[in-house]
This record gives sequence, structure tokens and C-alpha cells, in this order.
Amino acid sequence: MRVEVVITSDFICPWCLVGERRLRKAIATLPSEITVSLAFRPFELNPDMPPEGRDRESYRVAKFGLARSQAMDAQMTELGRAEGISFAYDKITRTPSTFAAHRLMWLAEREGEPEKLADLLFTAYFSKAEDIGDPAVLARLAAEAGIASNRAAAFLAVEEGVKDVRALELEAYRAGISGVPDFRIGGFEIVGAQAPAILADALRRAAGIAASAA
Repeated sequence: MRVEVVITSDFICPWCLVGERRLRKAIATLPSEITVSLAFRPFELNPDMPPEGRDRESYRVAKFGLARSQAMDAQMTELGRAEGISFAYDKITRTPSTFAAHRLMWLAEREGEPEKLADLLFTAYFSKAEDIGDPAVLARLAAEAGIASNRAAAFLAVEEGVKDVRALELEAYRAGISGVPDFRIGGFEIVGAQAPAILADALRRAAGIAASAA
């Protein structure tokens, strides 16, 4: 039985990365007759971010204050260790715009390997401190996810997919999604980076509903 999971997230959202890792742990516990397909939908935590991004420290201090910003990074770093995620906050210098990354994901769902690209984008930003708003970085990551780097570079240089991604963002807003990660699992919605057991239960229930409707 096949279950589709629609993941609405942003690639600079640490809880989105944690949620995706927990989802994969949940999927690993499922019986073999349940197969899961993932679809990725865009959400921008900072929709007003300029394309070139901003200096992370100054941006975070202005948004949260220095003490809170440091506390949030420390909390996520500690949580990441428990999840097997290395958060390199001490090396991240820029907060990027993620719109180009979401456009690239839109392209990957048509021409590449979207699940692999999602993992590459999260890892590039959080663990390697790369600027995932930089077209050159995105083109290199695209090549690792089944899209030729020259195709990705040419795609990002024009308006292809822009209206489509904006429409998907509007669709999420109209669906009532105001925070991420958001998982639509069959007919169920799971908000936040919930425990693998909760996600696995939703997957099993969705498979049961799908099976009864088949």
C-alpha cells in the first residue's frame, strides 16, 4: 500500500531538518507492504529576505536579540546531537533567501531526485555552513541530485518555475499552514517535528484508510 506524504518546509528551518529525519526513522519501522512517497512544498521563513541574503549574526540579533539567538542555537545544537545532526552554527555567516532553493526543488521533482536534493540542501546549510542562496552552490548541489549543473544554472538565471513556486506557497497559506514543518500524511496532518512513533502511527493509519478505499 502506497502512502503519499506532502512535506511543507524551509531549508533553513532546523526543526524541518529534525522533522524530516524523524519521518525517515518512522518510515523505517513500517512493514514492507507500506511504501511511502515524499513530495516537497515550499515555505519561506523569511519571505522578505533579499536574494543575496543577509549577515546572519546581525540579522538574528535584530530579530531575536543576542541572548535569545545564542540560546536557540545552543538548544538546536544539543538536540541535533541526539538526532545525529551536526549543526555548524559557529560557521554559518549568512542567512540566505531560500526562494531559489525552493525553485530548484520544484525542478528536481520534474527532472531530478528531490529527496536527495532536500537532504543535500539541509546538509549544505546546517552542517557545511554553505550559502544555499548562491546560484553556484545550488548548481553544484543540483548536479549531485541528478540535474546537470549547467541546466540548473540556466534555470536559476531565468524566471522558469517562479510563478509555480509562488502558487505553491500561496496554496500552503490558504491551507492554513503558518509554521513548518507540516506533514500531510494521507488524510492526516502532523504539525511540527513530532516523535517517530507519532509519525509512524499516522503513516499506518493512512495506509489502513487507503487500503479500505482500494
